[in-house]
Amino acid sequence: MGEMLETPEWLNYHHLRNFWMIARHRSMTRAAEALNVSPSTLSEQLGELEAWLGQPLFDRRGRALHLTEAGRLALQHAETIFETGRELMTSFRRSTTGAQRVLRLGAVGPLSKNLQFDFIQPLLAEARTKVVVVAGALDELTRQLQEHRLDLVLSNIPLRADQEHNVFNHLLGEVPVFLVGGRPLKKARSRFPLFLRGQPLFLPSHQSHVRLDFDLLLAKAGIEPEVRAEVDDMALLRLLALSGEGLALVSKIVVERELESRQIKFMLRVPGLVERYYALAARKRFENVWLGEIVEAFRARLKMLGSTAGRRTETP
Repeated sequence: MGEMLETPEWLNYHHLRNFWMIARHRSMTRAAEALNVSPSTLSEQLGELEAWLGQPLFDRRGRALHLTEAGRLALQHAETIFETGRELMTSFRRSTTGAQRVLRLGAVGPLSKNLQFDFIQPLLAEARTKVVVVAGALDELTRQLQEHRLDLVLSNIPLRADQEHNVFNHLLGEVPVFLVGGRPLKKARSRFPLFLRGQPLFLPSHQSHVRLDFDLLLAKAGIEPEVRAEVDDMALLRLLALSGEGLALVSKIVVERELESRQIKFMLRVPGLVERYYALAARKRFENVWLGEIVEAFRARLKMLGSTAGRRTETP
């Protein structure tokens, strides 16, 4: 046993980090620029790591680099190793200095500002907590998540399993979807969805799963919707609803404050339709306790919102 301790087999973490950078940038040249070394030096160190592991990590096709199966496995382990190291350093710094905790949060552009606020609000009471929010497209936010420049990404669109192998969808909850308007509707002879014939509608774009489900529901009833506006921005969709010029299709969280102030004059839950919200993370489990607590608290908030019906629901 003593002999084994004298000659341990150590992993070269410097070479592993270089491999991780190449995989993240998907380019030897860009990774070399980020590391401030020459591409030839980086290529030599990658070769040493591949020789030590006994398998090629990249399939070189011309100038393009593609991870091999062994490369994908090595990348997963590298992500875990470096994330654990970051958590170790953060834990010690917090315990010794009481430093400010920072939550770096990404939010997909069209996502409801109400949802983002509800996620952040409980953290504002913590004096040593700082929240940084970055809005953007899902693919860009996912890239920042992979590079550990973000801790979480809030989205109403999950990543497909074949899109990113090292980013995971954590379902936060689902919220009922309603047709809402700023004016009461005239009494209709037909019930839902037949009364929507000729009714001006403000709908999310076809990037939304809710929109696709709503279109399918109307198609089954033989109804061609009269779409007056099609928008991605939930804040704009809420304002269109309040205009009284038509009905908007939104999840309850988008108009929860207008419901409380009685600005919404018509509200009808769409049977079977829910908006699902996700927290995207680079780990399958929230090993960071603080992050896990934040997510669980928000799940409880969404569960409560989904279980309470609108008080002024009108049914034609």
